[in-house]
Amino acid sequence: MQNVAQRNTAKKNSAQKTQAPLIDYLLRLGDTALVLGQRHAQLCGKAPALEEEMALMNVGLDLFGQARNWLSYAAELMVAEGDDSQANIDADQLAFRRDAQDFRNLLMVEQPNGDFADTMGRQFLFDAWHVHLLDGLAESSDPRIAEVAAKSLKEATYHLRRSSEWVIRLGDGTEESHARMQRALDNLWQFTGELVQFDEIDQAMFEAGIAPDPETLVSRWKATVDEVLKEATLVRPSYDAWMYTGGKVGHHTEHLGFLLAEMQYLPRTYPDATVW
Repeated sequence: MQNVAQRNTAKKNSAQKTQAPLIDYLLRLGDTALVLGQRHAQLCGKAPALEEEMALMNVGLDLFGQARNWLSYAAELMVAEGDDSQANIDADQLAFRRDAQDFRNLLMVEQPNGDFADTMGRQFLFDAWHVHLLDGLAESSDPRIAEVAAKSLKEATYHLRRSSEWVIRLGDGTEESHARMQRALDNLWQFTGELVQFDEIDQAMFEAGIAPDPETLVSRWKATVDEVLKEATLVRPSYDAWMYTGGKVGHHTEHLGFLLAEMQYLPRTYPDATVW
């Protein structure tokens, strides 16, 4: 009996070791989409035109949908690990019951909305990376990831087209719009490092056939960024510039705490509330 118990424990530990990088990777995908979606939600009623109001909210809703898919999968894997403390965890708990240091989103998406140039500059730099990431994930060896990525890719392709058009329109527009777009690009650039810097989690996912080749992703992101910024007559900062990093391992800017305080207020204040 003891040998059977020992074998079961060893098997469980092995499964946990295998699943841990995948769970962390899914949290990165889900948290990034969730936080950027919340930034869009904060713009409700503040867009410069009705058409943009609708577009911003639709992008936010797309991101919330992607976040639910990624976080639901992560929660299911956590439950499957057999940890009693995670027996009832789900996507809502991951979204509303974790503190800032437990989030794994990219630092860029938690930056404040600022003016319209800041908002669209942030969206473009993210979209230029996101669309190529999803394109690679659509070929994932994990069927569920491939399915979610293929569906999300259609949305991300529209997001990239829209944000690229706005960056070009503002950059190659008036003297004022060009100056604002250039300033936004310069300010946001210091948070792009996490898009193209990879760690052991990213490498493990690539080696398992779950995520795309990091080097290919970097080259495709840079090509998209260079093409759009050239047409927008904007000066691209150096790819070798000093960068902020740490979001993927839970080290965030002060902005995330304020965002989560707003986003999580209701479920934390009324934890037993239900939707009728």
